[in-house]
Amino acid sequence: MARYARVIGWGKYLPDRVLTNQELEQLVSTDDSWISSRTGIRERRIAGADETASTMALNAGKEALEVAGVQADSLDLVIAATCTADHVFPACAALVQDSLGAKTAAAFDVNAACSGFIYALAIGYQFIATGTYDNILVVGTDIYSRILDWQDRNTCVLFGDGAGAVVIQACDSSPGPVSFVLGNDGSGAGTIYTPGPCGVNDGRYFIRMRGPETFRFAVNIVCQATKEVVAASGFKLSDIDLIIPHQANTRIINSAARQLGIPPEKFFMNVDRYGNTSAASIPIALCEAVEEGKVKDGDLLVLVGFGGGLSWAAMVLKWEPGEAAPGA
Repeated sequence: MARYARVIGWGKYLPDRVLTNQELEQLVSTDDSWISSRTGIRERRIAGADETASTMALNAGKEALEVAGVQADSLDLVIAATCTADHVFPACAALVQDSLGAKTAAAFDVNAACSGFIYALAIGYQFIATGTYDNILVVGTDIYSRILDWQDRNTCVLFGDGAGAVVIQACDSSPGPVSFVLGNDGSGAGTIYTPGPCGVNDGRYFIRMRGPETFRFAVNIVCQATKEVVAASGFKLSDIDLIIPHQANTRIINSAARQLGIPPEKFFMNVDRYGNTSAASIPIALCEAVEEGKVKDGDLLVLVGFGGGLSWAAMVLKWEPGEAAPGA
């Protein structure tokens, strides 16, 4: 008998601290007009001294479990997508598993940078499709403020901190992931990277990025991956109700929309408020799209991301959370 999965719960966490473009003007040679015109970002959230990738993931995960109506001790697996984990090891997911009280759940991390959440969601789906697990928590969480050079205006204005999560559960019908594509071009690994572990603030481990190369890659791969994943689903681009892209830059998203011939209103964007939250950006955007009523039961969604690696990932997701999940 075929096994399928559906998203039954969702949650997000954003730190309280808001850092505006006007405040950044006091830290680095930039201004609000320069930032907003080139990125669309107006503010971002910055984690407090007592917050980490795992504490943010914990908060998002708790909210997702509450929406799903699933107890932590019913979880079979916790997957955390992150490239800014609290430690080299143990895994961020292991800390979340313990803090939630998910005592019988396996736990591991996935690092595909900003594409990580879709990678993790695809992995979780495979565990359910094979009959191995029934309830899985998938979290995207990143704390880029710890790896930024606050004197480099080409990077420090772009990123923010946050976490987003979903609970996926086995079901007999066929909502949930319809198709997905994952990809990577390791020859571009030097385009955007961090040389060492998170939290060592001595200058050696700040994020490095070649902006123009990243921009060109991002626009092309969003178009390519979106076309490929929709073709694999058996649907057409015109059947897609909403595209939720990685929230890196409004110019990237608008350029991709033009190349795809899709109206920009079919792309959900919240990058203006949060900046690029890496692996957290797509689940945060998904949560907000649901909260704002832009996702309805039965809708076909495309999730599409890109990031360091150079990695990319896309998924066609049918939104049918079921009657048990509130807020649908």
